[in-house]
Amino acid sequence: MLFEIGEEIRKERKRRKISQGKMAKDLEMSRTTISQIESGTVQEIGVRKLIRMLEYLNLELRVRSAGVPPTLDELRGVK
Repeated sequence: MLFEIGEEIRKERKRRKISQGKMAKDLEMSRTTISQIESGTVQEIGVRKLIRMLEYLNLELRVRSAGVPPTLDELRGVK
């Protein structure tokens, strides 16, 4: 799951043409942490840190029951 979240963060960051360095500086995190989160290799990440990253990119985290198929809107990428 962290890999998927990191992948979405990376996609949105690149779509907005924001470097890892700029994002790290703006969020007062290390560029290494940003890189590890995006690549899914981070060992641990605090929820607050993850939420700050998502808010910075205007993304949100949604929770749903495991095994429930995605809705049509989710498949379409509608937010």
